[in-house]
Amino acid sequence: MIRILLKTILIVITFLSCISCADEVMQPLEKDEAYSLQFPSYFPEMTFDASANPVTKNGVELGRKLFYEGRLSRNNTISCGFCHIQENAFTHHGHNVSHGVDDRIGIRNAPPIQNMAFLKRYMWDGVIHNLNEQPISPITDVNEMDSSIPEVIAKLKNDQKYKKLFMAAYGDENMTGERILKALSQFMASMISADSKYDRFKQGKEIFTAEESQGMTLFNQKCASCHSGELFTDESFRNTGMYYNTQFKDAGRYRVTLEQKDWMKFRVPSLRNIEYTAPYMHDGRFYTLEAVLNFYSDNVEDNPNLDPQMKQNGHIGIAMNTQDKQFILAFLKTLSDKNFISNPKFAE
Repeated sequence: MIRILLKTILIVITFLSCISCADEVMQPLEKDEAYSLQFPSYFPEMTFDASANPVTKNGVELGRKLFYEGRLSRNNTISCGFCHIQENAFTHHGHNVSHGVDDRIGIRNAPPIQNMAFLKRYMWDGVIHNLNEQPISPITDVNEMDSSIPEVIAKLKNDQKYKKLFMAAYGDENMTGERILKALSQFMASMISADSKYDRFKQGKEIFTAEESQGMTLFNQKCASCHSGELFTDESFRNTGMYYNTQFKDAGRYRVTLEQKDWMKFRVPSLRNIEYTAPYMHDGRFYTLEAVLNFYSDNVEDNPNLDPQMKQNGHIGIAMNTQDKQFILAFLKTLSDKNFISNPKFAE
């Protein structure tokens, strides 16, 4: 009798548990709300068009899930987060260039993902001008994800988790390429890095050491003509005297324009979080910041297309001695935002 009673109780508990699970799946979705993009007053104006793609809490969350979704690639193994690792300011640490499906090798170093909402151009050659369109490139590139938007939709359209996420972000379960791309760009737009020692110095909350102050002075004299503004890039395309890498056969902006004047010109990268983003340059040729500074002081190649900034005062490159480099490195490390690379809002 006791055994029968216990069995009955177990059945009832199991039944109630199933009802609870069903209620959890079917519970009303939270109302969506605007996601506040917060940044310092001294930052440039946002270029991201929030009127065409309003950034919302549920849209950012959908974008975060998609960012770490391996099914965006042909063989379900490569996500955006595979090449853009948070602890390295969303770069591919230890790899000169990106690695994709079937361990295929790309031709460029994975750039950091930060402050994208303020940029006018994307990629090393600036071929993309709209953040909503940026994810198309890695998704479709044969050496990266080697997939297509229709293929991605086919994989995700029957996934209950994604049905719920699309409903929460867009009001219905309809999955389209436009919605996938916009959700990804909402997540990228939310990835604002503005809490470095440099920012706290700007806001009067912290002071620089003597070495950091001297480094900032030298940086403004020797580097800020290209790495200007609060993003530390003027987004221009420049030939800085790097040799042409025959392994990857990448001539930079020339691949877009096919104009000889753009040969070996690459977009000036932001220096925020530069301490975390090794290796450096478009092909990851340098593994330390010291090596980068040594290149600019001693190894710039003169050529007809060399940027005028590399030909100042009769010197090819940038005149720096050992102590100058030490000071500049001290300043560059003030651009590191530890909260950004550990913020759970951006994690998988």
